[in-house]
Amino acid sequence: MGTKTTFYLSKVIGRVIYDADNNVIGKVLDISIDFTTKRIDDEPVRPVVTGIKVKTSNKKKLYLTISDFDILKIKTVYKVSCKVTGDIPEAEIQNHFFLVENIMDKQIVDLNGRKLVRVNDVRLVTISGTAYLIAVDVGMEGLLRRIGIAIPINSFLHLFNKAIPSKFILWDDVEAVDFSNFNIKLSTVSSKLHTLHPSDLADIIEDLDKRSGAAVFSSLDDEKAADVLEELETSKQLDIIENLSIEKAADILENMPANEAADIIEELEIERAELLLKEMEDEASDDVRELLEYANHEVGSLMTTEFISFQKTLTITEVMQTIRHEKPEAEALYNLFVTSHDEKLIATVPFRDLMISEPTTTLSHIMNKNPIFLFDTDKVDSLAETVSKYNLLAIPVTDEHKKLLGMVIIDDIIEDLVNKRKTNKR
Repeated sequence: MGTKTTFYLSKVIGRVIYDADNNVIGKVLDISIDFTTKRIDDEPVRPVVTGIKVKTSNKKKLYLTISDFDILKIKTVYKVSCKVTGDIPEAEIQNHFFLVENIMDKQIVDLNGRKLVRVNDVRLVTISGTAYLIAVDVGMEGLLRRIGIAIPINSFLHLFNKAIPSKFILWDDVEAVDFSNFNIKLSTVSSKLHTLHPSDLADIIEDLDKRSGAAVFSSLDDEKAADVLEELETSKQLDIIENLSIEKAADILENMPANEAADIIEELEIERAELLLKEMEDEASDDVRELLEYANHEVGSLMTTEFISFQKTLTITEVMQTIRHEKPEAEALYNLFVTSHDEKLIATVPFRDLMISEPTTTLSHIMNKNPIFLFDTDKVDSLAETVSKYNLLAIPVTDEHKKLLGMVIIDDIIEDLVNKRKTNKR
């Protein structure tokens, strides 16, 4: 293995850099990496340093491609040298990922910690003439290093067996999202973000500035975007929807439960709300319009119209085949409903009972013939008491003729109670 030197970006920026013949090229303003470095098997991604931005003695700024990067550490001072292989063409400069410009002092996502952090320094390593980016420093030590007081403070703390807290994030666990110029296509940059849980991604978007948050959200596919939109605070939901095209916003709302989409549309200006409803597919639009007819204090305003119902003559095997085919969301399985031919609610079947029954058993033998339900015009205040009293995860909602309209799940009841508490505190 070749010689190996670990160094920090802050210690290189502003230093004189020499060419292979020991002639001064200029002072280092920035260095760029190959952001498209691909993973090989399970090896960690270590982007290679490919270029530098320098300021010459006559104040001219140059963008140079380099190789044979070398750094010699003399006590606490670095001597930097490289082989210049050419100029970076002006048309390609925007495609180079410069670390000072795009990483230092910027917000990034710590994928492992699922949170936003700010970069205080960047850690690199040279191995046999090639420099690699290995980690970012988001700790206090990185900040103090940049202002030149990390060493004396650490020396002082050493007397008490203490040290400045350090915090490094390996490049594999980094996702850069705060690009003031957006030089890199966000669809490439934020690919790792798509692996996060929607609630984690929602938290990150809420912490970002408006422009960066909107850009990250726009890079998501419609299904993922719908899941994330559900998790955002109302004010952020409106910011996002109002800044999307009508076509894109409608596509995302169609992927949301009708009650969630209705909650968002209800907060929009009437003209934009109507444009969205017209752009949405007829079935999704009709479901939302029906929910918007309910007053906020009525149970119907909280119900979801996505549920599964069956005829009582079906066997467990037939029911399971239908569920596998339709692939419903998890909350649709909180409670299964049995309806008559005219869609009236006649019973409920807990999913547990479905799973432990013999495959040839019909629903009529395991169903609860006296289901607890509420009318769509009942007061919302009755929901919490009812689900608590009967230990329910979901409660069916019918019209005055007992036609099954939907259900209210416990998640929405809790959210409603939390929102009311927040409102009362203001």
